[in-house]
Amino acid sequence: MESSPLKWWRRWWRRQTPGRQDRVAMMVPLAAVLLFLAAIVAAFGYLRLEEQERELESVRRDVEYAQQRLRLRLLERQEQLMRLARDAGNREIDAAEFTSRAESMVSQNPELQVISWIDDRRAIRASYAAPSVHPAQQHAVGEVLRPGDIETHYALARELRQPVFSQPAAGAEPPNMLQLHIPLYDQGLFAGVVLGEFSVDGLMRYGVPPEVNFRYAVSLLDDKRGVIAGSALTGREAEGGLRAWTGHTREFEVPVSPVGNGLVLRAQAYRTSQGLVGNGLFWLVVALSVLTSWMLIGTWRHTRRRLQAQQALVAETNFRRAMENSMLTGMRVLDLDGRITYVNAAFCAMTGWSEEELVGQKPPFPYWLESDQELMNERLEEEIHGRSLPGGFQVRVKRKSGSVFNARLYVSPLIDARGQQTGWMTSMTDITEPTRIREQLSASYERFTTVLEALDASVSVAPLGSEELLFANKMYRSWFGSDTVGHLHMVAQAGVPAAPSPEADFDDVDPLAGLPVDTLTAAQPANNEIFVNDLGKWLEVRSRYLTWVDGRLAQLVIATDITPRRDAEEQAAAQADKAQSASRLITMGEMASSVAHELNQPLTAISNYCNGMASRIRNQQIDEEQLLGALEKTARQAQRAGQIIQRIKSFVKRSEPNRTPSDVSTMVSEAVELAGIELRRRNVRLNHYVAARLPTLMVDPILIEQVMVNLMKNAAESIDAAERPASQRSVELRVLPKIMEGQPAVEFSVQDTGAGLAPEVLERLFEAFFSTKREGMGIGLNLCRSIVESHRGRMHAENLYNGNDVVGCRFSFWIPVPDAMNPVVTGEAKVSA
Repeated sequence: MESSPLKWWRRWWRRQTPGRQDRVAMMVPLAAVLLFLAAIVAAFGYLRLEEQERELESVRRDVEYAQQRLRLRLLERQEQLMRLARDAGNREIDAAEFTSRAESMVSQNPELQVISWIDDRRAIRASYAAPSVHPAQQHAVGEVLRPGDIETHYALARELRQPVFSQPAAGAEPPNMLQLHIPLYDQGLFAGVVLGEFSVDGLMRYGVPPEVNFRYAVSLLDDKRGVIAGSALTGREAEGGLRAWTGHTREFEVPVSPVGNGLVLRAQAYRTSQGLVGNGLFWLVVALSVLTSWMLIGTWRHTRRRLQAQQALVAETNFRRAMENSMLTGMRVLDLDGRITYVNAAFCAMTGWSEEELVGQKPPFPYWLESDQELMNERLEEEIHGRSLPGGFQVRVKRKSGSVFNARLYVSPLIDARGQQTGWMTSMTDITEPTRIREQLSASYERFTTVLEALDASVSVAPLGSEELLFANKMYRSWFGSDTVGHLHMVAQAGVPAAPSPEADFDDVDPLAGLPVDTLTAAQPANNEIFVNDLGKWLEVRSRYLTWVDGRLAQLVIATDITPRRDAEEQAAAQADKAQSASRLITMGEMASSVAHELNQPLTAISNYCNGMASRIRNQQIDEEQLLGALEKTARQAQRAGQIIQRIKSFVKRSEPNRTPSDVSTMVSEAVELAGIELRRRNVRLNHYVAARLPTLMVDPILIEQVMVNLMKNAAESIDAAERPASQRSVELRVLPKIMEGQPAVEFSVQDTGAGLAPEVLERLFEAFFSTKREGMGIGLNLCRSIVESHRGRMHAENLYNGNDVVGCRFSFWIPVPDAMNPVVTGEAKVSA
């Protein structure tokens, strides 16, 4: 017989609706799990409280034990100091013996740091401090106590006539020490005190048992709860999870006796329990909860299976409807007889007819054009009989409004759930816009091709590693034909790297497929000039990498005929050479009178020697030795004249630029010899300085000499034009090693004492055909700068000032030292005037 409560439960359960039964079936297991968790949490909390009480009692016992040990240690040190004070008060020991006994006590008791004997006048008679005591805490013999803590407790010990402890303060630097003042009496009269100073850290280290320090964080606190010694823990470090559970840490405090004065010993327990995560009971609760949850999920799945199936069906229907309504592709279904059975919203929107107007229609359909009905019937027959093209076909469709658009139709068979065909599914896409874009692209391509064909430059494109020519314009075909031979020849001759050709079996495969080519296609185009023997032309070849329309990496080469430009450049170079020669001829023309004066001296001497010898020979007044001496002098004068003429000839003769390793000193000597003629004519002194051991320069020595001669001649003319007195008529030439623009170089500078250059002249100084001379042609300095820059150097001009007055001008230029040359080494050199 079933009990009456069970019958009542069954009757009540049967009266409930299925929805309420489902809710009860879900709520009962959930309530059971919550009750189970509440019971476990209550039991766990009770056990934790019991454990906490036991641990707190253990802390209390250990702290009291540590306090007793610390108290006994202080009392022992107090007894020792009192014996020492009694002996000192009875005059049984003097200061030296007091110091000796104090040293023994300090060495035997590490916590005792300083022992001092202070007389009744507050003066230090004797004192000993441990080596580790800070100098600021040591007492010198004869020192008198100043007002402060020591003096205050000194007075208190004298009044109370008993030992007095002083309490150290927290946070002092250096740390304060615990002081013990023991009064001295000589025949009943106060005779001073014995001061013992204890290290608080030492008391904690040696007074507290090691097992207590191991289990707890022990600290000594003052009356303001400041930590004097030891270590204190925060709540997180002390207990972690237990503090969050109980609201406080496990700690205990006791006063320190006999010190008193609020000095407290505190111990805080380290965290030793495993907490919630490491507790076995916790993991048991977790495992039972997971098991219960798994059973609850199984129950929910069983009770809600029908509801889930219904919701899935509704969701699938809604999804299908939303997908059909959101598609831009028109969908049409035909049965096996060609009748329309379904159209979606996109199809209706394309044609303009509604679903009611289209469903059930047979051919001809209303969206067919009258002119295309025969074609559309053929397409429909092919579609019904399964002969439609896989890629679809293009048709014209008429809207209800009468407008026409282009569309592409794709056909596929419609299969039911039993695998039998029930009709045909047709998708229709509006391709009016793509058709328009394709026509525009075709027209654009024709324009692009027309432009490239009309270019006067050769344009060719070829893929890397292949002999296929992707594109070539008319100019390329006229020069090289229709293959890639000319393209590859220009690439190779221009020094542009190209990928190797693949094997014949892989002609259609991109050898660089899959590799990153962004760096190549984004790089700057290469630009080179080459000469093609087959064409007899100079070509400027520009090459760059690009990604072809099929994704392959290709190389674009543009070649332009620059033969006329090269011819013009050669003619310009020839004209520059002629201008340099003309400049030298002009310079020598301006120096003609000086040269004539210079040659007149040796020629006059030769004439005099010859006339003298002839006269003496006729008079028979000369012997063979005298005649030989006169002839030698005549030969030397002729040789001197020949050297002058040869040097001028080599300077003014026209020659091709010839850069050879040249010695700087030799070039300077030749230039000084040539320019010295003009400077002596104008009564101008020339001082030159050449640094020792200068490196050899790779230059054309005649051109560099031309620059120096021109600058020194201009300097002499500037001095002459300024009408300087004889003491100020000098030109200085200096040649020194320098570091210019980060590279070793040799600097040539010419400095004069003329009137300088006006600011407007400095701005146009190196322009062609600009001159400050009345009869100047304006090509000298321009050619000088061109010569220097052709040797990769630079030229500069500046005025020299004495205060606000211009006292001269300085022209300088530098020539870089070749990389292969030795480093520049400076040193002393000759200076001549």
